[in-house]
Amino acid sequence: MRLTNVAHLRLPFGRLLGYDVTVGPLGRPLPVSFDQRRHVGAGDRAGSWMALSFKLSQPVPPDELAAAWLAVIARHGTLRSVFVPGDDGEPRLHEVEILPGDWALHPIAPGQAVNDALRDVLDRACSPYSRPSHRLCVLETAVGPTVVVAADHAHVDMWSMLVIARDLLAALAVVRDGRTASLPPAPAFAEHTRALQDRPSAPADVRRRWAEVLAASGEVMPRFPLPLGPATLQQERVEVRDVLDVDDSAAFSAQARDDGVSTLALVVAAMTEVTRALAGTPLRAVFPVHSRYDSTWHDSVGWFITNSVLESADPDPRASAEAVKEAVRMGSWPLEDVLRPWGGMPEAPGMFAISWLDLRRLPVRVDAAGLEAQYVGATIRTDGVMLWFILDESGLHLRCRYPDTPEARRHVGTWLDTLISHVQSRASVGGRLRLGDRTFRVQRAGRADVPALVALLSDDEIGCTREGAEMARYEEAYDAVARDPSHYLAVVRDEDDRIVGTMQLTVIPGLSRGGTTRLQIEGVRVAAAERSHGVGTAMLEWAHEHGRHRGATLAQVTTDRSRERAHAFYARLGYGNSHVGLKRAL
Repeated sequence: MRLTNVAHLRLPFGRLLGYDVTVGPLGRPLPVSFDQRRHVGAGDRAGSWMALSFKLSQPVPPDELAAAWLAVIARHGTLRSVFVPGDDGEPRLHEVEILPGDWALHPIAPGQAVNDALRDVLDRACSPYSRPSHRLCVLETAVGPTVVVAADHAHVDMWSMLVIARDLLAALAVVRDGRTASLPPAPAFAEHTRALQDRPSAPADVRRRWAEVLAASGEVMPRFPLPLGPATLQQERVEVRDVLDVDDSAAFSAQARDDGVSTLALVVAAMTEVTRALAGTPLRAVFPVHSRYDSTWHDSVGWFITNSVLESADPDPRASAEAVKEAVRMGSWPLEDVLRPWGGMPEAPGMFAISWLDLRRLPVRVDAAGLEAQYVGATIRTDGVMLWFILDESGLHLRCRYPDTPEARRHVGTWLDTLISHVQSRASVGGRLRLGDRTFRVQRAGRADVPALVALLSDDEIGCTREGAEMARYEEAYDAVARDPSHYLAVVRDEDDRIVGTMQLTVIPGLSRGGTTRLQIEGVRVAAAERSHGVGTAMLEWAHEHGRHRGATLAQVTTDRSRERAHAFYARLGYGNSHVGLKRAL
C-alpha cells in the first residue's frame, strides 16, 4: 500500500464533497488514554489527522455512501465521541449521538490543486476538538468516486484505517443491495483504555531500562543522532521511497530466516550499523508498539498505539532481535505510570521515531491494489524525524518526515541513502541458497536464459519427449510470463554463474477455501550433476517463502504420475497426495 502525505497524494480532478453529520449534545464521560491526553492536550491545530484514500470502480449515489458511513460510525464507539477542554486545561472525552446530515460541496478555487483543497477541509474538520473530529469526503469523477476517510489521530491508527475501509465497503455493499446497513458491534476503544488503566504497574526491571535509555538520551526521548539545524519547528520535508520490490522483499525475508530473526529485526540491524557508522552511537529511537494484545480488539477502531524506546548497540541480527523484543516488552505497560518521574513523556526537539507495520500479518485486510488505496498523512511543521515502514505484498516501503533545513537534508538524507543501500545489499544475500560450503543464487530469469532453461526442462526421461519446439516459441512464452507480475520464472546459478535449476512460481488468488491465495509451483528442474545434493529442497523452501510474502497460504504442485522419486521428494517437504490432477489437450 502506498504510504504518502497529502502534498504527494495522487488524486483525480472532480467535485469535492464532504459529509456533514449531525452531532447531538454531550453524553456520558469516557476515559482518556495517556496518549490521547498528550495528543489532544496540545490543542486544536492543523495536521493532526491521518487518512486513507481509495477508488471505487463505479459511481455511487452520495446518499448510499452516507448511509454506509453512518453504519461504520454506529459500529465504532470512538467515532461517536468528542473531546472538550476541561476547566483545568485537561481534555475531556464524551460520548455523543451521531445522526444523519447533508453533503457539502467544497469548492476548488481556480488554479488550486485538489490536494490543497482536500487538506484545507481535513485540517478544519479533523482537529482534536472538532465535533466530530472525522470526515468522509468523496471526489466525484466520470469513472467513479475516490473516497477519503480521515480522522484526528486521537481516534485512529493505521490498523484502524483498514478496519474503517473494510467496514465501509461491507456496509456499502449491503446498501447497494437495497437493504439497511447494519454492522455487528465492536468493542469500543474506551473499554480498552479502562482495561489498560486497570493493568498492574510495570516491574522494576522495565522501569530501570526506561531510565537507562532516557538517561543516555539526555533525560528526554531519543533524538536523531545527527544535526538537524535549528531546534525549532520547521516546514516538513517528506520522502517516500520503495525500498524493496516483492522479489527482493522475499529474498530479504529469506535472509532474516537464515539469521534466525524477523524481517523487522534485520532492518533494525541495518539501522544500527548505519547509525554506528555515521554517528558513532547506538541506535536509539522512540518505537511505537500496538496495544491490541488479544483478538478482542482486532476489529475495533481507536488509537491502539503506545510508545516504547528502542536501544540497539550491536548490528548482529540476533542482538537486534533481542533489542526489538525488549522494546516491545517496555511498551507493554501503562506509560503514564512509567513516565511519571519525568512528568509525562519528556519530548524534545529532534525526537526520532521508527514505526513498523507488516500489513501481510494483520487480521484485517483490504484489496489495497484493486482499490489503489493510499495511507495519507497530513502536512505539518516539525522539529524531529519520523520514519514509517510498511511491508505488504508488493514489498517494503518507507516514508520519512524531517525538518526541511540544509543540515537535516544532508544528514537525514545520507542516513536514509546508506540505510536503503544496506537493506538492499542484504536482500541480494537473501536471494542465495547456502548448502554447506556452497552458495547458489536465485533470481528472475532473463530472456537470454531461455535456451539454458529449455535444456533443463528437456533433461529427463519425460521432458526429452515433450520439449523440442522452435526456440522462438519458448521466447514468446517467456515474454508472456515476464509481462505478468504474478509469475516468477526463477533461475538458480552456482558459484560459476552456471544455471543449475529452474522453477516457475505463480501466485493465484481465489474465492475457495475462504479466499485462499495459492502458490502454484511448476517446472521444477535441477541439473543432473546437482541432484540429490539438497538444491531442490532449498529451492522449494525459497519458493514457499516467496509465496508467503505475496499472501499465499497454500502451495500446490503437480508432477507426472510416473515420477516416483519426485513424489517421494514432495512428500518429504510436507506435500500431501490429497487430490487428483486431471489434464486434457485443447
